[in-house]
Amino acid sequence: MMLRVLSIAALLAVSVPAAAPALAADAWPSRPITILGGFPGGAGTDLYARKLGESLTPMLGQPIVVDNRTGAGGNVASEIVSRAQPDGYTFLLGTAGTHAINAALYKSLSFDVEKDFTRIALLGDVPNVLLISPKKHPDIQDCAGLVALARSRPGRMNYSSTGNGSSGHLAGAQFTRGANIEVMHVPYRGQGPAMTALLAGEVDFFFNQSAPSIAQIKAGTVRPLAVTAAQRIAALPDVPTVAEACGIAGYESTTWYGLFAPARLPADIQQRMSQAVTQAITTPAFRQWLVDTQGVTPPQDPGIEAFEKIHKADIARWAKVVKESGAQVD
Repeated sequence: MMLRVLSIAALLAVSVPAAAPALAADAWPSRPITILGGFPGGAGTDLYARKLGESLTPMLGQPIVVDNRTGAGGNVASEIVSRAQPDGYTFLLGTAGTHAINAALYKSLSFDVEKDFTRIALLGDVPNVLLISPKKHPDIQDCAGLVALARSRPGRMNYSSTGNGSSGHLAGAQFTRGANIEVMHVPYRGQGPAMTALLAGEVDFFFNQSAPSIAQIKAGTVRPLAVTAAQRIAALPDVPTVAEACGIAGYESTTWYGLFAPARLPADIQQRMSQAVTQAITTPAFRQWLVDTQGVTPPQDPGIEAFEKIHKADIARWAKVVKESGAQVD
C-alpha cells in the first residue's frame, strides 16, 4: 500500500510541472509586458515600440512598458532578453543591425542571434537618408554635387554614423565604394550625437534612419539628397534613391525592425503575440503612421515564417557587407 501511495505521488510530481506552462499560457497576459529596445529615446526603435505598445495595450488588456537599455550597438538589450524567462512578459524590438549585422561585426557575442530568440513578427523595412547641412554646404543641391566635391577633395571629407558597423556606417561604406570616393568615417554613440555633429558642421554628411530624420528635414535644418531604398519612400516622395541621384546602379541598403522574445517561448504565446502585433500594425491608421511619419515600409507579411526567412537571408547578406567594409568590433 505504501509503495502505491509513493508511486501516485511521484506521478503527480512529474505531471504538475509539465502542465504548468500550459496553465501559464492560458492565463497570459496577467501582468504588464515589457518591450526592450537597444537604442536611446527618440531613435526609430523607441518611436516604434511606444506606438506599438499603445496599440497592443487595449488588445491584450495589460500595459506595455518600453525600456531602452542602450550600449554596444544594441547588444546590451539583446543580451538581457536572451537571458530572460520565456514567459511572454519580456520582448525585444530588434533590428537587422542587432540580429544580423552584429553577428558578423562583433568578434564574439554572449548570445546567438538565432538560437537564443523566438521570432514574433516582422515590423517593417527601414531605409536611411543621405543628409547634409545646408549651412556647411549651401551650394550642394543634389548627390551628384556631393560626389563631385568629394572627388575633388580625396580623403578630406567625412561622414558621421550612429556607431561602427551601424546600418548608417555600412550604407556610407557602400556609397563611398560605389561612388569611388575617399571619405573618412566618424562613428558616434547614437543618433543624437551623430546628428549634432552634422548640424555643427563637424562632418560633411550623415546616413541616418528615416524616422528620426523626417522632423529635421521638415524643419529645414538638414537637406536630404537621397534615400537608400530601392524605391522612393512615401514620406519623402521628392527625394530620389541613391541609385537615381548618385549614379550607383543597383544600390540598396535598408534594414528592418522585428519583435523577438527569449528562446523557448511557449508556442501558443508566440502565436497569440504574433497575431496581436499583426492585427495592430496592419490597421490603416498604423500603416499611415509608419509610411507618413516614419518612412517605414510596412511588411507585406509580418508573420513568423516570413520573418524567419528574411532574418536568415539577412544574416548571410550583411555578413558579406560587413566583410567588404572591413568593419570590426572587439
